[in-house]
Amino acid sequence: MSPEPPRFADFGPPRRVEGGLRARSTRGAIGRSWWSRRFLEVLESFALGTRLTRGRAYARRGQVVRLDVAPGLVTASVQGSRPEPYPVRIRLAAYPDEVWERLAAELAGQAFFSARLLAGDLPAELEELFAAAGAPLFPAQVDELDQRCGCPDFAVPCKHLAATFYLLAEAFDADPFRLLHWRGRGRAELLERLRTLRGADAVDAAPDGPAVPAGGPAVAVDGPAPAELPVAGAARVLTGLPAVSAADTVDRFWLSPVPLPDRPPTLPTGPELLLRQLAPPGADLGGPGLVERLRRAYREFGGPDPETGPR
Repeated sequence: MSPEPPRFADFGPPRRVEGGLRARSTRGAIGRSWWSRRFLEVLESFALGTRLTRGRAYARRGQVVRLDVAPGLVTASVQGSRPEPYPVRIRLAAYPDEVWERLAAELAGQAFFSARLLAGDLPAELEELFAAAGAPLFPAQVDELDQRCGCPDFAVPCKHLAATFYLLAEAFDADPFRLLHWRGRGRAELLERLRTLRGADAVDAAPDGPAVPAGGPAVAVDGPAPAELPVAGAARVLTGLPAVSAADTVDRFWLSPVPLPDRPPTLPTGPELLLRQLAPPGADLGGPGLVERLRRAYREFGGPDPETGPR
């Protein structure tokens, strides 16, 4: 006979950790930026059960000892009830160089994206740009994530994996380039490539004649010509954009220099998603019967179903 799978009752409470990575959020939702909330929204849409809830508690208790992000691989150590922390590995395909070269060309082609990325920000429109390039920023199916944990729990994700997901979302909050690094391109390499491409575009677009500082056209003044100015900050990004005359400066000042794509649509989820994430209440509160009554009520009052349309 095959051995029975381990039961939660067989394990004691997790061991306390000194100096663990504790989630900054102490209650409510985790994730402040659109990209971290979107990442968790995608995970929760996979209906992974109550393990996400248990993992959130682990993340807030500081049970994650270590978290590292590399191209295609997240590794972590999570302290459970046993003496040694459990090793956690989460794989997500990193895009090859040729895909990133295509993405970099798309990003460099619009000053809006280059400026925001050079400022350390991920604009929401980035998700649509990645999808249009055939390289989605977030996983579309749960099987795109290869999840491994050294604990004896047979569930995937276990609470140790789930805690890693929540701490990973907060790591994306602190440094959005960690998300891009997981997909295969680090901050320094991507930004340097964008600067190179933007600089090449500026050289190609410049007319024949005297050299112009990279920060923009020089202003004519009396006296000797000023020394060439260093290229810094947004000047590197805006190099090569068409100049505007004084007559239309006021009218065009607040307009984007390039057409902006629409914001990505909200991920469709069913009205009963919360019920699938939470365990059934105890018998004193109605048990599974209450869940079924709530499910019918959610379907009745929750608006159109994303799959079947209006009710």
